[in-house]
Amino acid sequence: MVPYTLTRLGVVMAPETGDPLEAEGVLNPASGRTPDGRLFLLPRMVATGNVSRVGLAEVELKDGVPVGVERRGIVLSPDEGWERGLNNAGVEDPRTTWVPSLGKHLMTYVAFGPLGPKLALAVSEDLEHWTRLGPVQFAYQPDLDTDLNLFPNKDAVFFPEQVPDPDGRLSYAMIHRPMWDLGWFRPGEGVHLPAGITDERAGIWISYVPADEVAADINALVRPRNHRCVALPEFGYEALKIGAGPPPLRVPEGWLLIHHGVTGYIPPGFDPTNQRVTYAAGAMLLDPADPSHVLDRTTEPIFVPETADEQSGTVPNVVFPTAIEQVDGVHYVFYGMADSKIGVARLDRLPSSAEGVSHETPFRVAGQRVSPDSAPAELDT
Repeated sequence: MVPYTLTRLGVVMAPETGDPLEAEGVLNPASGRTPDGRLFLLPRMVATGNVSRVGLAEVELKDGVPVGVERRGIVLSPDEGWERGLNNAGVEDPRTTWVPSLGKHLMTYVAFGPLGPKLALAVSEDLEHWTRLGPVQFAYQPDLDTDLNLFPNKDAVFFPEQVPDPDGRLSYAMIHRPMWDLGWFRPGEGVHLPAGITDERAGIWISYVPADEVAADINALVRPRNHRCVALPEFGYEALKIGAGPPPLRVPEGWLLIHHGVTGYIPPGFDPTNQRVTYAAGAMLLDPADPSHVLDRTTEPIFVPETADEQSGTVPNVVFPTAIEQVDGVHYVFYGMADSKIGVARLDRLPSSAEGVSHETPFRVAGQRVSPDSAPAELDT
């Protein structure tokens, strides 16, 4: 059993009327805290023509609950050639992970360049100033009988602390989602599956970078290796594909990974306006001793599109979790609503029947409380 669920609380950010940089939506944010402890979102802001940038918005709290934002500008634009395609351009869907051992926020984002969506990394100490490390360059792995760099990739996010790789070496691990159909790039080319994979639907993968190499050179983060498939679509709400959501959260049962599952119809190419899909959220628990191993996962979604803001927008019927933060001991998940707005939900831990308490009890990490004025901290579990 995965004893966690999400309880929606409302919209925290919507496009600002008259701002051309937000004309096509604000969505799918990253998040983090500045050195002075203030909480921020880093939303994907979509301008006319489907050009995406990453913004910075300070979260407003009321009684400890996120209720809105104050915009603080743009932190990343498609300034590099590999972030600008002929018919599309953008730095899209950022995920940020605060990594205490590095003293940095790691941002994974989708660079939508000449060859479609590719993963890229950037780092920051304060959320405002970011240094690009460049596109991800997956190390060649002979047993896969393919090169992961050939394929479009999305939904990447780092673990917040070092984990063991398949050889037991402490590493920084990145979740990601390669897509095997190359027909969008070369008509007729079709699907090319790596060795050992028989399901062409996009699933969740993990790759590692040894911690000692990162300590010597932060740029090593763009060269992950030891690629493993973590999970493929399995249940009804995941019929088309799955992908990771916010950074994995260390909980008593293991690593909690909130993910999205997709059903419906997706036409060839990457035009979201022609999709007829439903995005719902599920959850899985990963083994701390081997995070490529799934201990358990939800057979039904824990969060589905229900409100008007989630059912109507650029891509209707979408809830897309991408960020998680703790305030006063409670975890809040920020998510895209129909590719148009940003909502917030509370992460709740469902007690066993023996505990005899309400299912509305917020999930709290034992022995730790984090206030809006506190600095980022590791979870104490």
